[in-house]
Amino acid sequence: AIAACFGTFLEWYDFLTFASLAIYFSVLFFPPDNPTAALLASLATFGVGMVVRPLGAALFGSLADKYGRRPIFITTIALMGVTTFAVGLLPTYAQVGLLAPALLLLLRLLQGFAVGGEIGGVAVYLTEHAPVNRRGVYTSVLQLMGPLGIMASMLQVVLLQAFLTDAEFHSWGWRVPCLFSAVLLAISIKSRMN
Repeated sequence: AIAACFGTFLEWYDFLTFASLAIYFSVLFFPPDNPTAALLASLATFGVGMVVRPLGAALFGSLADKYGRRPIFITTIALMGVTTFAVGLLPTYAQVGLLAPALLLLLRLLQGFAVGGEIGGVAVYLTEHAPVNRRGVYTSVLQLMGPLGIMASMLQVVLLQAFLTDAEFHSWGWRVPCLFSAVLLAISIKSRMN
């Protein structure tokens, strides 16, 4: 149950890292002439990831029924981890102009798509493979992993802000939680492959 649900930990770590950094993304990826509009654009980019979740659930759920849950689990977790890692590598608005928010939006859509495919699939997998008298316990692990991923993401951001100057965090510190998702992705893929 923990191995299956570790992907959910990563999914929510990645998904909420974006939320916790949205205020920084507004000044990094959007035109700086109107800070309010930039913040709203950053928050809207976060929200778009939520909108596409049902599409991811429909597509990946159908594929899991057809090809099996394991390859789809690996696909959704890889998609989530790779897109979050890519956010950490993105050039800023100051470097590439409007290409920066366009790339951020594309990666956010892919993240939302992956999360939609992950949650329902893991819930079904746990229900199918849990002993009949332990289904509640097994599926409750899934509900625990999301908040743990959120806490890990927020703790990492808070620690980075505590140990880095504001200029360092704006310059490169915000990239660390995104890039760290590669480590979590490797752990998750290893657990799912086994």
